[in-house]
Amino acid sequence: MSQLSGDLVRHKLPTYVFGQNVIYTRRIGSTNTELKKLARQGAPEGLLYLTEEQLAGRGRMGRQWYAPAGTSLLLSLLFRPGDFLGPSQNQRLTMLCALAMADAIKTHTDLNPGLKWPNDLVWQDNKKLAGILTEAEIEGDQLSWVVVGLGLNVNLDFRKTETQSAGKSGNGHTPLSETATSLSMILKRDTGQLRLPILQKFLFNVERRYEVLRQGRWSPQQEWRSRLVGLGQPVTIAGVNGDLHKGIMADVDENGALKLQQADGSIKTFLAGDVTLRR
Repeated sequence: MSQLSGDLVRHKLPTYVFGQNVIYTRRIGSTNTELKKLARQGAPEGLLYLTEEQLAGRGRMGRQWYAPAGTSLLLSLLFRPGDFLGPSQNQRLTMLCALAMADAIKTHTDLNPGLKWPNDLVWQDNKKLAGILTEAEIEGDQLSWVVVGLGLNVNLDFRKTETQSAGKSGNGHTPLSETATSLSMILKRDTGQLRLPILQKFLFNVERRYEVLRQGRWSPQQEWRSRLVGLGQPVTIAGVNGDLHKGIMADVDENGALKLQQADGSIKTFLAGDVTLRR
């Protein structure tokens, strides 16, 4: 198992901000939790918090995210976009990071993962390849900071290694091997050596996209929309309160909110929730 490090990440990294400051640890509870603490203490934009293993990794809606040490990319990035993004626009950074990672994966594997609203990268049969958790703090009417956490399954086989999560077999939940995948499972080979180049390309893609977003020359909406799985198809959306809504996934707006066309033709907008394709 090859380990990452701050020096390895920075070596020949063609960025000015993102990834030039790195905190690396072999094991941590949650990279998002730690980076949020540093953000409140004035840490600089672009700071990367990177670990080999998370013991209390979190996904959306309180879910756990756990992966064996050295098998995945587990990271959080700090943004300070208060001068050009408002509090209602922080989802644009989720969209930006999803696109940046999808492009990085394609560069180094020729795979083209899909995007599942609101924050996952998926492969065939909607098996989860990566997840994103975005958290922010607001001061007055401005974003003080945004932390985007990302976990990418790189070199692990869920058929052989049941992780310490809700998908562990025998606990009444669907096994992870039926709902998640990894680059090694898709490519059918060891992919441990891809962690560093994918990470570096991701950081480069983030910086390039972030700069044009800041300049007002680019919005993630159309590109993100074009890669969304299920657009125009019947779906069920589970809201944050567990209520279910059925309809057609009609569109997404510029801030990533999903527009659901209901049976009576009316449009209901969702800022968060879980989408399931209906066959």
